[in-house]
Amino acid sequence: MDIVILAVVIAVAAFLGICALVITGRRKKTRESRAAATPAATTTAPPAEPQVGEDADTALEEPRRTIEEVDLPDTTTAPAPAAPEIEVPEPAAGRLVRLRARLSRSQNSLGKGLLTLLSRERLDDETWEEVEDILLTADVGVAPTEELVTALRERVRVLGTRTPDELRTLLREELLTLVGPDLDRTVHTETRGAEDRPGVVLVVGVNGTGKTTTTGKLGRVLVADGRSVVLGAADTFRAAAADQLQTWGERVGARTVRGPEGGDPASVAFDAVKEGTEAGADVVLIDTAGRLHTKTGLMDELGKVKRVVEKHGPVDEVLLVLDATTGQNGLVQARVFAEVVDITGIVLTKLDGTAKGGIVVAVQRELGVPVKLVGLGEGADDLAPFEPQAFVDALIDDE
Repeated sequence: MDIVILAVVIAVAAFLGICALVITGRRKKTRESRAAATPAATTTAPPAEPQVGEDADTALEEPRRTIEEVDLPDTTTAPAPAAPEIEVPEPAAGRLVRLRARLSRSQNSLGKGLLTLLSRERLDDETWEEVEDILLTADVGVAPTEELVTALRERVRVLGTRTPDELRTLLREELLTLVGPDLDRTVHTETRGAEDRPGVVLVVGVNGTGKTTTTGKLGRVLVADGRSVVLGAADTFRAAAADQLQTWGERVGARTVRGPEGGDPASVAFDAVKEGTEAGADVVLIDTAGRLHTKTGLMDELGKVKRVVEKHGPVDEVLLVLDATTGQNGLVQARVFAEVVDITGIVLTKLDGTAKGGIVVAVQRELGVPVKLVGLGEGADDLAPFEPQAFVDALIDDE
């Protein structure tokens, strides 16, 4: 029995020895195969640093330069962008005379038509009715037309003979009387009070009449006359209105006071007058809204603007901007505005287009205030003080 047990132990020991040899052989083969697949790593020694007094391996292509010869990077601060160049506006005096040719090209059909009728050998009732039609078509208005025809009939009857020069003189005199040569057409912008508060001008009117553009152009007229100007962008309800006005101001060096889009127009107007006073400006021009996007009525808002501005002192001018091409529709607008703010003067824009010269007479009669400025084009200096003599001369210009 002991012999059997011993034989089993010997057999197990022999089996375990064989297994160990097999495993060791396999591990050796695996290490050899891996060593064959991986290339031997090469170690590159770092280049030796040159010692003091030794020359560099590679010679320099350029000779050594002193510190003064080396182009160092520019570390100076870039110059600030140049301020926009300030324009010098055209002098306002006599501007309408210089623009007379532009006015006459579109307006002299009225004068030429009247001269043609008055030159007939026989002036009967039918001819005088044609004279009335020309005047009414030119937007002169019913009452002014009757006055002009009555005066012309009487003077032609007394005159007897009617040479072309006599007729032109006669027509010029009667048209000039109708336009009103003696009306005060000054845009009042005088400083007031012990603190020299600037003159304040409110510019009102519906959007589309050129109100903001007119405000900017009026600023140019005043700067051309040697006045310092602050612009108030109180039309906060029309997109980009403040940007537009600020651009006009930058051209002539006028400061623009503005507020957030959709903000309170009265607040902007108040701040503009305050800043104009503190800066010692001569005039503050306030561009008001022509349309609102709120439930508040436009006329209520304009009344509020005027009341708030008057906390600084009286408003010197309230100018109503009308599109001359709208004719009788413009008169309707004029009535509405006049009921809310005391209009002191009219600005007629687009008078060089399809407008009819008689609107000057009609709007003055409607409001009882004079036309003070007229716009005769899209140019920056095409806003001119209204001069009755130059206007009438343009109407009957036969060139």
